[in-house]
Amino acid sequence: MNRNLTEQTEGKATFKTGNAFYRPSTQVVRDLGVLAAAIYQSQVGGLRVIDAMSGCGVRSLRYRWESQADWIWVNEANPELKPILQHNLADAIASHTATLTHLDANQVFFECYNRRDYYDFIDVDCFGSPTPYLDTSLWALKLGGLLYLTSTDGRKLTGHASESSLGIYGAYPRNHPAAQEQGLRLVIGKLQQHAIAKGLGIEPIFSLFTGQTYRLMVRLVKTQALTLQNYGFLGYCHHCGNYQTVSWRQLGRVACPHDQKSLTLSGPLWLGLLHNQSWLRQMQGLAQQWHWSKRVQLLSLMEAEADFPPYFYTLAEIGRRGRLDIPKREHLIQALRDRGYFACATHITPGAIKTNADIHTCIAVALKFVHCTKKC
Repeated sequence: MNRNLTEQTEGKATFKTGNAFYRPSTQVVRDLGVLAAAIYQSQVGGLRVIDAMSGCGVRSLRYRWESQADWIWVNEANPELKPILQHNLADAIASHTATLTHLDANQVFFECYNRRDYYDFIDVDCFGSPTPYLDTSLWALKLGGLLYLTSTDGRKLTGHASESSLGIYGAYPRNHPAAQEQGLRLVIGKLQQHAIAKGLGIEPIFSLFTGQTYRLMVRLVKTQALTLQNYGFLGYCHHCGNYQTVSWRQLGRVACPHDQKSLTLSGPLWLGLLHNQSWLRQMQGLAQQWHWSKRVQLLSLMEAEADFPPYFYTLAEIGRRGRLDIPKREHLIQALRDRGYFACATHITPGAIKTNADIHTCIAVALKFVHCTKKC
């Protein structure tokens, strides 16, 4: 039996995939989108959605049934997927709560702008770089509305193709142990620039890295958000492994404070908060009501890491540079806290910590913990 033609279930959606790309392992991405859209709907009292690259329509179905969307513009550029979308969305189309088109996503956004028909929630689940849609998606978004972006452009975002990134993101990223978080921050910074060109700003609601997928939920706001404090450069010392943020005014006269070696700079990029803690708490509450225990755990972790410095230290890097057996992550976090530092896990990778301590302190604390454990 062809599994693509058998009915599948995700959340409250029942659907067939047909020839559309569908990855069950990325359900977490769709779950968080549904939660954020539902919170918005409860706050505003309405929810109009553009699913710009709908694939088989699973996201549209979930926004309808779980987020209580009033209206969904389901768009899929590939007209060959029309039969499967018509099948999956038959009830929504028949009840006039959804429309189906096969247009380029930018055409959808421009049509909304030309009609002054702005939407509450726009989901852009693209492949590769989201740059072609960063500016145009904002044209279709209501002030205060939510934009949910995807990037699978990992090589450029993590410094493996820096010159290409310069042309696409207007930034020069370098590779280092916290490069996945850097990827999220590069996209936010570029999107902030597009918002400012319109006299507006964006506020990150949450920033998710899972597998090889970067997902960003942002809200369009009246206030321009870029400042010298939250938009600049990330410096990494390849000699000692330490990080520091670098402002525009420091360019040309910055070095690692520990050994005076030159820093490798990535940027410019967003240095501000990755997540809005208030939104995450509301999403946690809703996830608890829906008995989504794994999402509650993830959102709790994201809330904890929200106001930490814009990088992390991997346990492998701490162990390698300290020439020590790496303690368990939770043990190192507690040891740092016991010494007055802030520390927590990060959702980006299970083998890393976020902390306001530098790497030399992390190594020293880890060494003391290991020695104490051996003596005890």
